[in-house]
Amino acid sequence: EASAKWLEGIAKKSGVEKTESGLLYKIERPGDADTIAVDDRDVVVVNYEGKNRKGKVFDSSYERNEPAEFPLNRVIKGWTEGMKLVGKGGKITLWIPAELAYGERRDIGANEALEFSVEVVDVKPYVEPAPADSTKVAEPAKK
Repeated sequence: EASAKWLEGIAKKSGVEKTESGLLYKIERPGDADTIAVDDRDVVVVNYEGKNRKGKVFDSSYERNEPAEFPLNRVIKGWTEGMKLVGKGGKITLWIPAELAYGERRDIGANEALEFSVEVVDVKPYVEPAPADSTKVAEPAKK
């Protein structure tokens, strides 16, 4: 309930947009529209800081002094959706409802809405692996 009220307040702020799923976001810098994640299997290289609604930082690539790299199908739903809104060099703030974040699990707190500030360092488009060459016949095992 507290998270829902917090998100309602955020939604009223200038420049904050809302997606159909309920993700709130503000594009701080759009980045390169030609280098943007479009597939859930794309990999993003990012610098980010994650905070709970009370402003407590629970995760930060800045503190580790190293960007993080994630395939979009291996992160919370709010990230998968949000990272497709900005390109390489872009910066976005995401306010993620619990159902698009960690839900009831996670030591951050059950059913907590979260805030992430994310800078996209790079986008690596997913490349379909080449099919195995079926023309090669396996050699029989030698005895």
